[in-house]
Amino acid sequence: MRALFARHALLPDGWQRDVLLEWDAHGDLTRVQAQAAPPLAVPRTDYVLPGMVNLHSHAFQRALGGLTERAGDGPDSFWTWRDLMYRFAARITPEQIEAIAAQLFAECLRHGYTSLCEFHYLQRGPNGETYARPAETAERVAAAGHATGMGLTLLPVLYSHAGFGEQPLRPEQRRFRTGVDDILAIVEALSPLRGGQLEVGAAPHSLRAATIDQVRELAASLPAGRPLHIHIAEQQAEVEQSIKFSSRRPVEYLMEQLSVDERWCLVHATHLNDEEVQALARSGAVAGLCPTTEANLGDGLFPLQSFIAAGGRFGVGSDSHVSQSPVEELRWLEYGQRLLHQRRNVAFTPAQRDVGQYLWQAALRGGAQATGRKVGLLAEGMRADLLVLDGSHPNLDGAQDADVLGRFLFCGNDNLVRDVLCGGRWVVQGGRHVAQDAITQRYRQAMTQLREVSQ
Repeated sequence: MRALFARHALLPDGWQRDVLLEWDAHGDLTRVQAQAAPPLAVPRTDYVLPGMVNLHSHAFQRALGGLTERAGDGPDSFWTWRDLMYRFAARITPEQIEAIAAQLFAECLRHGYTSLCEFHYLQRGPNGETYARPAETAERVAAAGHATGMGLTLLPVLYSHAGFGEQPLRPEQRRFRTGVDDILAIVEALSPLRGGQLEVGAAPHSLRAATIDQVRELAASLPAGRPLHIHIAEQQAEVEQSIKFSSRRPVEYLMEQLSVDERWCLVHATHLNDEEVQALARSGAVAGLCPTTEANLGDGLFPLQSFIAAGGRFGVGSDSHVSQSPVEELRWLEYGQRLLHQRRNVAFTPAQRDVGQYLWQAALRGGAQATGRKVGLLAEGMRADLLVLDGSHPNLDGAQDADVLGRFLFCGNDNLVRDVLCGGRWVVQGGRHVAQDAITQRYRQAMTQLREVSQ
């Protein structure tokens, strides 16, 4: 049946009781009615949430999980972590990309992500050659999305240089090499895949990897309304390099040179001064925050408190996939701020003082904007993306509406997501992806082939 009755559901205006949800064959919600009588034969459940958006992903990096946690001879950082990442990137095949992406997407769905933005920069073959189909590897990611049911925004990445000042790419970066024309050709090749479950935007990798003129050209050439994402100000070294090159900090430089607006997502934006915080908030762009990856790489902490006060928009992503759980991203987004400010309950506004509910709904708003898709709300006309929580779990026993998200985000490590509907399709049931066995088998085969790279 294309219907579900929820005793408690988080709607745009907050928690509502006795909510009837219906959707059509295209995966769009056609009815969201609170205070409804439970129809006969319609499945009933206790707690329903809108599915979360994962606004920043490098799917192939799922294969690196746990393999970079050994100290080197000197201080380790993002820059030393890249060495192993490059070794994987040099060897991975399109078939392996698809298998790893499918495993990742199944894990993300199982934990409550129903939309994902794939920041995809593995465009060429191992020796830097162009595939017969220029969008070959992006199409593999799309195939993984279709197989698992994950809603996708594909972001082919513009990657032309190794550093500020048009430094030539290093040999290990040859698979990433693209110019503006390459990206536009890939975007065009992916156009037939666009639909309710898939959007196509683009992503200048960073101001290190693309010149400001290239970024401007790509932004102007991309079809109107399509999302644009960019890595920016992730590490202090990047900020220092930007100042040396342009006499401007990265966000300052981007804002000065381009009209940054609502279709932009500035990923990480970790190291901002007060003026940049205000400028980013005013622009309407989304700050794409990835707390578990930023912690894993030792990047730093985003100035969340001042950004919220300025009315800024944000969402969360799992980036390198050391975690596939939105609960962990949101929990550590808040906990990082508590450690930084040495106080409790940082992420809230005067209008929404419940930290769990504020974090979930704010991340949904920002994440939905970053996808360019109709997601993030349980409302008519939106995609039928929802999570059914396990109302029988002790953490939710007797929970009042106001307590549900606090218990979900800040109580224990059990996964409380029981069932997941994505684009009107039940993809997780009883805490397990419906195609998990086949997905895992292909993933294991890919990892067996790649394992020698990490030795």
